[in-house]
Amino acid sequence: MRAIQYDEFGDYDVLEAVDVPIPVPGPGQALVRLTLAGVNPLDDTVRRGKLPAAAVRPLPIRPGGFGVGVLTEPGASGLPAGTRVVLSGGRYGLAADGAWAEYIAVDPQHVLPIPDSVDDTAAAALTAATGHLTAYLALTELTGFRPGQTVLAPGVGGGVGQGGVDVARVLGAGVAITTATGTAKAERGRAAGFEVIDLSTESLRDGVHRLTGGRGVDVVLDGVGGSVTGAALGALAVDGTLVSIGYAASTRTEIDVTDLIWKNTHIHGFRFALFTPEQINAANTHLLEMLGRKEIVPLVDRVFPLEQAAQAQRHLAEGGPFGRVLLSLQPA
Repeated sequence: MRAIQYDEFGDYDVLEAVDVPIPVPGPGQALVRLTLAGVNPLDDTVRRGKLPAAAVRPLPIRPGGFGVGVLTEPGASGLPAGTRVVLSGGRYGLAADGAWAEYIAVDPQHVLPIPDSVDDTAAAALTAATGHLTAYLALTELTGFRPGQTVLAPGVGGGVGQGGVDVARVLGAGVAITTATGTAKAERGRAAGFEVIDLSTESLRDGVHRLTGGRGVDVVLDGVGGSVTGAALGALAVDGTLVSIGYAASTRTEIDVTDLIWKNTHIHGFRFALFTPEQINAANTHLLEMLGRKEIVPLVDRVFPLEQAAQAQRHLAEGGPFGRVLLSLQPA
């Protein structure tokens, strides 16, 4: 079968298209023939060797934590062969071979059926950057979010920015806001139905003040980091909560400690290890149902053929995509 893997850590050019045997499922495991796989920022972090050695399997590594496909061997999944499924949970591309291949062997608890009303592309876009899943878990499990509250999810082009606004609106947010670093992307976001602060024309704090009548936001889902984190803390309402999810801009920020003290601010770190497989599967099931009802609409920026995995990773990291980046596993 066709697959992408690398034998050393490094830049995009270490990614290699290879022909390897179809995996043989272990006891109880399921085998999935993949149609689409997601390209995730974590794939780039792993490939560059930025994670502790204990966090990843020995080289070679086959990337890809998320994908959709057809169940060819059900294993102990309880689903019939031929079921369209999405990968849900697991540490694929880290501790086990990932989804950048025509087939993947997975634990049965890590596959969920895709509703008939959801096509493969929509399902892959939902899971590719885990933005919708992250937002759902953060809002329902970490922040004590209540309908009517206001949510800020910076970064209109990214997974958390788009997923955060999408999910917050479905859960009943009074206002759900994102940001853009330039007018062109802000206008594109508004055309897609997002409430966007254009950071090239006003500060984050001023934009939040304008959109919330001066009150501030109750929840920030921060997948950007850097200077945005400090500004977002300043944009919180009293008793507001910031969930630190990612650091696309930088791992460093400056904060005004009075934003913590006088507002009684709460800060949470986010990682999927906080949640059980059952919580992750339940969240993904709810999200697939929302997707089937068209309540959320994950956006796709571009689909690359599997052999262009290096170009796909570069596009995600450097191309400023507006939506998810996917790999097609269909033969050329």
